[in-house]
Amino acid sequence: MHRHGYKGRKFGRETDQRRALLRGLECSLIKYQSITVTTARAKEMRRETEKLITLAKKGGLANRRLLIARLDDIESADLLIDVIAPQIKRDSGYLRIEKAENRVGDNSEMSTISFVDPIDLTKKESK
Repeated sequence: MHRHGYKGRKFGRETDQRRALLRGLECSLIKYQSITVTTARAKEMRRETEKLITLAKKGGLANRRLLIARLDDIESADLLIDVIAPQIKRDSGYLRIEKAENRVGDNSEMSTISFVDPIDLTKKESK
């Protein structure tokens, strides 16, 4: 049996639980700019979050609605489009994963995922 065509990690969860986990992590990253999670979750999260940031940089009503649908959180989508996306000056590679110390309970590899560019949450794009 081969694994051709199977993308992504399973995390020992069913599909809906896995999607909810990643959505929650993405919303937390947008709100706090930096979070510490297991390395596997950070790597999987980076794939999806970078696509969301690219959508936010394009702007427009359709992309705003897509972001709201994918994040299930209007506040996070608005924060991403109105505040964070205009401050990002690069075309790709928006996130950085840095290794952290292993978790005390089960010795899992932990990593901190954060934005590469500095983000100031007090700025709001003036129209």
